[in-house]
Amino acid sequence: MTRPASTRAARLDQVCAAAVDVARDAITEVEPSDVGDHLRAVAEGDRVVTHYFECRLAGYRGWRWAVTVTRVPRSKHVTVCETVLLPGSDALLAPGWLPWQERLKPGDLGPGDLLPTAPDDERLAPGYLLSDDPAVEEVSWELGLGRPRVLSREGRSEAAERWYEGDHGPSAPISVAAPAAARCGTCGFYLPLAGAMRQAFGACGNFYAPDDGRVVSADHGCGAHSEALVEVAESPVDEMPTVYDDSAVEAVSVSRAPGSVESAEPAEPYGHS
Repeated sequence: MTRPASTRAARLDQVCAAAVDVARDAITEVEPSDVGDHLRAVAEGDRVVTHYFECRLAGYRGWRWAVTVTRVPRSKHVTVCETVLLPGSDALLAPGWLPWQERLKPGDLGPGDLLPTAPDDERLAPGYLLSDDPAVEEVSWELGLGRPRVLSREGRSEAAERWYEGDHGPSAPISVAAPAAARCGTCGFYLPLAGAMRQAFGACGNFYAPDDGRVVSADHGCGAHSEALVEVAESPVDEMPTVYDDSAVEAVSVSRAPGSVESAEPAEPYGHS
């Protein structure tokens, strides 16, 4: 029967803990005024102690100097192992590093810039593979025809989710403020996309709409809907003044024209030539 070895907490070596001045003098990277008060001493192992000092460098709020010292057994001479500047719990830290592909945002690409696409980009698939989009497969099913790569299922789903939840989806402020019936899918200026995206997205073709030339969802909306009607408030019609007086009209007899028939005369029978 074996018992797990118990981990014994390191005991603070008093000789190393007392070497505060030795640890402070080891911080030579900055001026002495940039090293503040001694904060604490922490035992790292047998006869190994780390001293922490306040950092007074501008822009390093919450950071601290850490100096590790040690000594050999039965010796009173303390030596310095390393000196480092470490962030504290409330330290001001720089954002975590991200690859440039993950730092790009819409609008960062300017005129003359090139943005290469990785060969294994999961948003794209070779044009000769099935893409689950009939409109794409009609022209790209055979090797050597069509585009080299097309949107994959993941790429379409990612684009659809981004468009639907963005400024051109149903939750956009302009869409929420529009009348309930003013949806893009019923607008005459709505140009549906081709392929699998047709059921949910299209382009706006209204010159006066804020989304002109942009892809919008079918349930997006704005006040420039083709069937939007402006209700005109009814206004009373002003009564026009009398133009003529009936009592001043003089009856005038009109002579019959040659060949006319009096209303009292019998109708003539139709003849045939």
